[in-house]
Amino acid sequence: MTGHGAQEHPHGADRLCAAGDRVYSRAVRRGRVPRRDAEPVPCLLELALLHPDPDDMDWLVPTSPQEVMTRLLRGVQEEVSASQRRVGSAVEAFEWYAGLGRLLQPPAGPESTAIRVLDGLSRIQAAMDEATAVCTTEVLTVQPGGIRREHELSEGLHRALALRGRGVRMRDLYTHVARHGQGLLNYLELMGDAVEARTLDEVIDRLILFDRTVAFIPANTDRTMALELRHPALIAYLVTVFERLWRLAIPLTAPLPDTGIEGISHREQSIAALLAEGHQDAVIAERLGISVRTARAHIARLSETLGAASRTQLGVRIAQAGLDGSPRTSPAPVILPGRESPTAR
Repeated sequence: MTGHGAQEHPHGADRLCAAGDRVYSRAVRRGRVPRRDAEPVPCLLELALLHPDPDDMDWLVPTSPQEVMTRLLRGVQEEVSASQRRVGSAVEAFEWYAGLGRLLQPPAGPESTAIRVLDGLSRIQAAMDEATAVCTTEVLTVQPGGIRREHELSEGLHRALALRGRGVRMRDLYTHVARHGQGLLNYLELMGDAVEARTLDEVIDRLILFDRTVAFIPANTDRTMALELRHPALIAYLVTVFERLWRLAIPLTAPLPDTGIEGISHREQSIAALLAEGHQDAVIAERLGISVRTARAHIARLSETLGAASRTQLGVRIAQAGLDGSPRTSPAPVILPGRESPTAR
């Protein structure tokens, strides 16, 4: 869709095509337009002059002319030395948007841009690049999904390097499974002291927080849409969630704690706790960032180690061993079936 729009509408926000002018003006006057009205003019979405209404995705709401003017002036400041003609064009567009802005009622308050829907990967990347450019203090991220692939890490590498160059502190949360990915270790070695990473059995969905002022979270399952959040209460809540997870997490440089039960790994302990909660294999795999096949292999080893012949019996053995998160029924060491107590000599 991006390429299609670029071929039919080779212009920027400073000089809209006639069709785009009509649709955008109508959106400003009415407050929103049906999504179908914008289909002939994809330039309006590509230029972020229209974006989905958070309350009804079948409608598009306009970016305020004042915000558009701010963007244009920022672009002028960056490009003035390269193109005087560009300056003249943007000034004309500024006057046009200023006139159009009088048709729009001023926003009721700062909450008017507190939540913005970013539709499409290009819009998401552009918004995150913009947030990166003005970030000065810290970035907090939560990265679910297990082992991070090389292409996933390289996708945002340019932003991470830019942040490191400005002395911005970065803290990343991953699942324990991510420890086994060489790509993540290479990334952390490249970033040096700029990034601190910790891991947990499971984390929340993807979250990126810049300077505790703007956050990005997924808006659909395939992550082709995102929410840009600037509401102070939402940001404060997300920061609290991150900080509590961070305190519970284990530094990547530290080993995972021993379970205290011979033959049961830390991951199998996590799987046992989720089994005790009644979760199916697919849910367990998703929450721990592993494949369903891997989850089932661990469950089979867990059954063998605990001497369980069925899922029902496995649940009982998990509770007896205290692997369900509850206190063990006895302070004595856990003796697995078929194994002799070290004191029974």
